[in-house]
Amino acid sequence: MDTIETIRYAGTEWIGQTQRPSARPTHGRRLMLMVRSLAMWVARLLERRRSRLALLEMTDEQLKDIGVSRCDAHREGLRPFWD
Repeated sequence: MDTIETIRYAGTEWIGQTQRPSARPTHGRRLMLMVRSLAMWVARLLERRRSRLALLEMTDEQLKDIGVSRCDAHREGLRPFWD
């Protein structure tokens, strides 16, 4: 292999018999990123629901400490998790 070919192939990685540029994401990598993004979105929705349910379980003293009325806590606790 002469010098020009060595320089040309320096930025690629060999996978089996085919070569792919290392900066370009593969289909598997994109799928993995999409699944991870979906999982994080679902986790945020579930955390939002847990925190709203926790508001419903708080006593009047606890709600007063955080500056939320019972009515506001009830209204927030009954909202759907996607909202």
